[in-house]
Amino acid sequence: MNRITTLDEFIIRRQKDFPYASGELTGLLRDIGVAAKIVNREVNKAGLVSIIGVADSQNVSGDEVQKLDLYANEKLIECLQNSGECCGIASEENEDFTPIPPVSGKASKYVVVFDPLDGSSNIDVNVSVGTIFGIYRRKSPEDGTCNLEDFLQKGTELVAAGYVLYGTSTILVYTTGRGVNGFTLDPSIGEFCLSHRDIRIPARGSQYAVNQGYYLKFDVEMRRYIDHCSEMNFSLRYIGSMVSDIHRILLKGGIFLYPQTRKFPQGKLRLVYECNPLSFVVEQAGGKALSGNLQRVLDMQPEQLHQRVTISVGSPEMVDEMKEFVERYSVVSSD
Repeated sequence: MNRITTLDEFIIRRQKDFPYASGELTGLLRDIGVAAKIVNREVNKAGLVSIIGVADSQNVSGDEVQKLDLYANEKLIECLQNSGECCGIASEENEDFTPIPPVSGKASKYVVVFDPLDGSSNIDVNVSVGTIFGIYRRKSPEDGTCNLEDFLQKGTELVAAGYVLYGTSTILVYTTGRGVNGFTLDPSIGEFCLSHRDIRIPARGSQYAVNQGYYLKFDVEMRRYIDHCSEMNFSLRYIGSMVSDIHRILLKGGIFLYPQTRKFPQGKLRLVYECNPLSFVVEQAGGKALSGNLQRVLDMQPEQLHQRVTISVGSPEMVDEMKEFVERYSVVSSD
């Protein structure tokens, strides 16, 4: 019988892998694990308490805020504030970043960015949702307050990133730049246990994820690639929660597409809170992630906290194939 390895044990064992093995990054990952357990509890009883539905407000990006969005946001901030392991947080639900004062005089070296509840509009119909997070080492002096520059770092500067998927089981997947591992929550002991060791994305898959209802609003080159997927008899699988779609592709192979549309010419997904962390995870598992202009997502320089981008991410051979279609048909359409 294989010995159970909990998330806490695994993080502590891997601490030597971190460029700065001070224990602070270890503590941050454990804080996120604790917050995930609390959010999971509420997600699983959402239909029994008055926590589903719209909160009668919009976030800075103009999206309707769900009640569970606010709850998840509060719990993540609370867990990250209490330990003093980070000097600031930035959330998709908040207009600006939030500095965190030192705890017990501790000089915190990290900032955390997160989407507290990705796909939260699915809660009311009992479809999977998730939390996305990324951790950066601060650029500002450790004896002062964090600043905007700490959060507007390229994805290549991430020291850790991951997601929590609240589905038929709850799984936390993360990377510190040395492979990707997944941990499933065992409700009988209240611990995340190692269940997916060293995840590697298949080079190809037979699935593609895109909101095909917007097909006619996509550029011609993207429509031609989607036509190709259909002609190859690839299965269309689109959940509407990026975490859920990426998790499936990470395990089974495939490609996730969120191109520009007439309504969102710059894209809809957020570079800082969604695309950078998930691209980091996918790349660490052997995949690729490109923007609509075929730039590597992790090389993009964020200009603002809530910057929107386009993205194609997934199995490396399929992303390369998509790139060829875009290059070919964008030339044709511009002639």
